[in-house]
Amino acid sequence: MIIERHEDVTPAVLAVMEQTTDPRLREIMLSLVGHLHAFVRDVRLTEEEFRSATAILNEMGQATTDTHNEMVLMAGSLGVSTLVCLLNNGDRGATETQQSLLGPFWRMHSPQVDNGGSIVRSETPGPALFVSVRVQDRDGAPVSGAEADVWHSSPVGLYEHQDAEQAGMNLRGKLITDEAGRLWFRTVKMAGYPIPTNTVVGRLLKAQNRHPFRPAHLHILIFKAGYKTLISQVYAPDDPHLDTDVQFGVTQATIGAFGRHDEPHPTDPSVETPWYSLECTFTLEPGEARLPRPPIQ
Repeated sequence: MIIERHEDVTPAVLAVMEQTTDPRLREIMLSLVGHLHAFVRDVRLTEEEFRSATAILNEMGQATTDTHNEMVLMAGSLGVSTLVCLLNNGDRGATETQQSLLGPFWRMHSPQVDNGGSIVRSETPGPALFVSVRVQDRDGAPVSGAEADVWHSSPVGLYEHQDAEQAGMNLRGKLITDEAGRLWFRTVKMAGYPIPTNTVVGRLLKAQNRHPFRPAHLHILIFKAGYKTLISQVYAPDDPHLDTDVQFGVTQATIGAFGRHDEPHPTDPSVETPWYSLECTFTLEPGEARLPRPPIQ
């Protein structure tokens, strides 16, 4: 089709998209082109703005490394990650779900930890946190043999790959649920933190007068054959940025009950006060067990 005027562009592109063999890819491309062209018309995108936009996308790709994923960071900052998560879980968006963001800092091959062990691998000052988790199916029956990957930031708000003072894989571990569907471990109470602001996402936040902070949270990824992989975060309810998470990740179902204890620990007198405890239950849905692609190495 020879283009004579701007109204001809969209029908010409849509006609080509219709030739896509895969039906799902065809559906996606038709919708993408329709919305993208409508957006360009709606804002009357200038040539200079178009060139700037393509340069920004190039910069985001170049900023993504083995230890930083700018694309995932931007998707969270625009609320896309949470929207995709909620639309695809909880009976496809109809009910509450514990599924949450994977985030940009999950790594594969975290070390195995026995139940009752610690995921602290180097000196990490901060209040002790004792975590107890129960994994169940939709009927409330325990799920034994489920593999749970846990990770979180330090009490100064840094993941171990961002902090030269932390040992490799510090505050990361992989545990297996017992016959009662339970796992438990010791760590330190995590802190909220600012996302990286020295690249494209940081400039966007500054332009929008937004702060860069995520509230304190524990990540968990639970994997077992026969169940849909559960990816969740458990947020500390006392964090000052709980209502204004820069990644829009906090949902009611992901706010945890972090208990503060000012009395001595009942079994370990070496634990300094105050110490904290966290108990949570996760429900797995039937489905295909698949691990996501790790955003960093």
